[in-house]
Amino acid sequence: MASNAISNQLPFTKEFKESLFLIPEGENIQTCLQCASCSGVCPFGFAMDYPPGRMIAWMRAGILEEMLQSDSVWMCVSCFACTEICPKEIPITQALMTRAKEEVLLAGNVPAELQSALEFSQQYGNPLGESSRKRAAWTEELDFEVSIVRKDKRPYEFLWFVGDYASYHPRVKKVTQTVARLFHMLGIDFGIMGPDENSDGDSQRLAGERGLFEMLAEKNAKILGRCEFNEIVTTDPHAYNAFKNEYPRLGFEYPVRHYTEVLLDHLDELTPKLKDIGPIRVAYHDPCYLGRVNKIYEAPRQLLQAIPGIELVEMAHNRSTSLCCGGGGGGMWLDGFRWEKAESRLSEWRIREAVTVGADVLAVACPYEPPRFEDATKTVPGAENIQVKDIAELIFAAIEN
Repeated sequence: MASNAISNQLPFTKEFKESLFLIPEGENIQTCLQCASCSGVCPFGFAMDYPPGRMIAWMRAGILEEMLQSDSVWMCVSCFACTEICPKEIPITQALMTRAKEEVLLAGNVPAELQSALEFSQQYGNPLGESSRKRAAWTEELDFEVSIVRKDKRPYEFLWFVGDYASYHPRVKKVTQTVARLFHMLGIDFGIMGPDENSDGDSQRLAGERGLFEMLAEKNAKILGRCEFNEIVTTDPHAYNAFKNEYPRLGFEYPVRHYTEVLLDHLDELTPKLKDIGPIRVAYHDPCYLGRVNKIYEAPRQLLQAIPGIELVEMAHNRSTSLCCGGGGGGMWLDGFRWEKAESRLSEWRIREAVTVGADVLAVACPYEPPRFEDATKTVPGAENIQVKDIAELIFAAIEN
């Protein structure tokens, strides 16, 4: 793993430039109009020495060394806003920002907190440094048994890829348990990988560690190859993105769905069980890797609208323009670094929007988000009464009400 020292020798200018063209549609970078839309929409563009548009300009000028010695690339949260807005459809996040992170990381210019998460991922199979033996510990508080696929050795309708924060983080484990209760109540046949599961690796990849991503993917694929199931389901949009878009590039292909899509298939069964929990105003936050990257916008909203008593209100930035929570692209492991650079948190920006529309609840659908947004409600004026709830928690509350 890279050290903290910054290298003064960066002999990869030509190789870096050429490598961009190896990424699908990466050659489009040559068509950049220098309109600066990407830099303008970048949530941390104001704090970067080299926001995306300027990076492209410097690359064209053949002066990459100074740019790749700067640590400002770590301000990128890989939210895909730049890719979404580009009029020339340049895959800026993948072809430029992620590749730049790879080179800066290889040069040893990596924040210590990110380095620790990457080292934990390599050693323990998760960025939190937790034992794999505790992967399924969240199931112990349930009043029914959750099958571990390799232990029970039978076919399943769904293999539930739980993910790191959903398995280990105290706040997010509550969401995981709630989803399990809903699946169990609906008679959905599922099993988990338990101690055999490793991080999906997508956030590590977007933080510049492609080799680590490939190692984690291969470990997961080896276990999945021994399991019988029809589809993968996950509560984690980052894992969803890995299985849908990145694992196939390595030769590992599995049908995958987000849990909101699976629950929507069972809406006819859910609806009679849902009681009025209102009146409450609910604002839904589109996760970057569920919405903007993979275009799943309606399933979460349809589930929320099915809950009696909920008034769904839209924040100023929604669907393809949704604000990032700040956790993507390694952001979960760079909060301290980014605060020093920008003295700003994206999670607080989002909570301010929820306050503006008078939301009682901010609904989420990604395991990165409950702890980030709950922390933000403590610091944003007027947000002290806003609750942060996963969609599954709101559904279950309506059933238990």
